[in-house]
Amino acid sequence: MYLFENYIHSESEIYVEQSELTDELLRAGFNRSEIYKALDWLEQLAELQHCDELPYLNNKPAQSVRVYTESECSKLDVTCRGFLLFLEQISVIDGETREMVIDRLLDLDKVFIGLDDLKWVVLMVLFNVPGKEQAYAQMEDLLFDEPSGLLH
Repeated sequence: MYLFENYIHSESEIYVEQSELTDELLRAGFNRSEIYKALDWLEQLAELQHCDELPYLNNKPAQSVRVYTESECSKLDVTCRGFLLFLEQISVIDGETREMVIDRLLDLDKVFIGLDDLKWVVLMVLFNVPGKEQAYAQMEDLLFDEPSGLLH
């Protein structure tokens, strides 16, 4: 999340040497194992775009229903699963990006995934998938635009 907020989302120079990035993250207070886990996580996110290597992303019906496994339900509560469904319904994500999000969420080193974590992972996935610029902008609005006043 730190990398995304400080490099990608801020539109800073994102093509830095891994050693430079590691040094900067060490100065920011992260330990080496956390840094290597984060860089590996991001690398695996990039690899998810190779659909021929991941058959669960291929040939999904447009209106499929996602059934979550018991282990997925233990990490993603009903609020998170409902939010993913909502994002599909408003066309921010599709079946492929949903599966990428779930893959990356389950790989986080957390027992429980909160809604804020989910939103950031969705944003990171959309940022990394070519052709999802509009969906990224919509998700950015959902993440950063807090409603003001009473909602009816």
